[in-house]
Amino acid sequence: MTETTAQDKGLNSKLLPELKTMAAGLGIDGASGMRKAELVKAIGAKQGGGRGSRSASRPAGAAKSESAKEERAPREERAPREEREERAPRNNDGESEGNDRNDRGDRNDRSDRNDRNGRNRRGRDRNDRNSNGRNNRGARGGDRDYDLEVSDDDVLLPVAGIIDILDNYAFVRTSGYLPGPNDVYVSMGLVKRFSLRKGDAVTGQVKQPREGDRPQKFNPLVRIESINGLEPDEAIKRVDFGKLTPLYPQDRLRLETVPNNLVTRVIDLVAPIGKGQRGLIVSPPKAGKTMILQNIANAIAENNPEVHLMVVLVDERPEEVTDMQRSVKGEVIASTFDRPAEDHTTIAELAIERAKRLVEMGHDVVVLLDSMTRLGRAYNLSAPASGRILSGGVDSAALYPPKKFFGAARNIEEGGSLTILATALVDTGSRMDEVIFEEFKGTGNMELKLDRRLADRRIFPAVDVEASGTRREEILLAADELKVIWKLRRVLHALDSQQALELLLTKLRETKSNLDFLMQVQKTTPEAPGGMGSDSMDNVD
Repeated sequence: MTETTAQDKGLNSKLLPELKTMAAGLGIDGASGMRKAELVKAIGAKQGGGRGSRSASRPAGAAKSESAKEERAPREERAPREEREERAPRNNDGESEGNDRNDRGDRNDRSDRNDRNGRNRRGRDRNDRNSNGRNNRGARGGDRDYDLEVSDDDVLLPVAGIIDILDNYAFVRTSGYLPGPNDVYVSMGLVKRFSLRKGDAVTGQVKQPREGDRPQKFNPLVRIESINGLEPDEAIKRVDFGKLTPLYPQDRLRLETVPNNLVTRVIDLVAPIGKGQRGLIVSPPKAGKTMILQNIANAIAENNPEVHLMVVLVDERPEEVTDMQRSVKGEVIASTFDRPAEDHTTIAELAIERAKRLVEMGHDVVVLLDSMTRLGRAYNLSAPASGRILSGGVDSAALYPPKKFFGAARNIEEGGSLTILATALVDTGSRMDEVIFEEFKGTGNMELKLDRRLADRRIFPAVDVEASGTRREEILLAADELKVIWKLRRVLHALDSQQALELLLTKLRETKSNLDFLMQVQKTTPEAPGGMGSDSMDNVD
């Protein structure tokens, strides 16, 4: 009884696979489906019966065991390991336990080796994942150049667009100034190597995806062929826009085209525009500012074809965008009012950076913005809050980006110019619009003010002649022309705004050009500044 209890304890200490192996070796049927308690009971019963018969003739059993081992020795060298494991339980008790321990040792050795191999494999997997992760991060925004390697069997496709540099990555905007699905990724290594700047127009090549390759959201740029029309090595030598010397406008942009276009003729007389002008078109709603912008754009495109014209429409109606695209011979960049405020700020920033890159190369650029007020509103919505709110709910930090945009206008001493004419809304009933306008009121060097009362009376262009003007206009105008224009202003100043504009438009319709009009004014207007009224202008033939 004591021997059976000790035997059961020994079997209970074994694992279930070991018990199943022993049961199979003892010839117990159904051992694979038994539980541990059933296996212990069945093995104990099987071994208990065998031990009773072997205890009577132990010497004979021992001798038979020795002879059996000698007979099995050469066969075990040829037999598979599984057969030796199956024969182990057929030996006597001590030999079976020894083989079990050896088998457990072998299994432990194998498990140790497997554990080490598993750890090695897991380590290699982690290394592979880490390496792939680093490579992916490098492809997304690092300075690694392995993505630039092009093999002989790679098919390269041409690509062109505007560089948009963000925090740690850059893109080539191929479908305009807003992000699109066909944009091309540019690594920071390329940006640093070629000194790329936001707004650069680049042409290059990308790899055509192979069949079976994992699709990428943005195809990376592998080769740059030109930057702003220059070779990449030449473009690196560009001067930064901020280091160029700004001057007052010196070269005039004449807007007069045909005799019946009175809009441009009036602007040439009351508020002349030069290359590098920073002008505000102050307009209440429904005063005709969009029509004036279209006339200015078409006049610049006709009289100054060497100028690069950009029309930036922010928060505008879609039909006005279509009308501007069809009527203006220039680059129209638009974000309609149904788009988020981030899109308004994105196109404005990329457009002005594009203009700066052209000025760095010595080009003359004209940017027409409609409108500065709506751009300020967009920054007020999209910019992070600074915690300081001005009157009208305007965040103090939201006014800096529009002022930076407007302040980029300048005439460059080293060559080139950036002219910005922006509209500003007034008399809208919004305190926010008033605050934004007050911030820009003294920043321009030219102002064209429109009058809502004149527009309501259907007098177009509804220009307030007395309130409009250009700073340092003597630089733009010839001495004789300046003298006559001052005479004209003194005459118009004696009248109210409606009478002055009506008289001016009437006399302009009677002449074929501004030159003829000024010559007649010079002949009929007295030199003395006093005592001049409408009678002086009525004498003009």
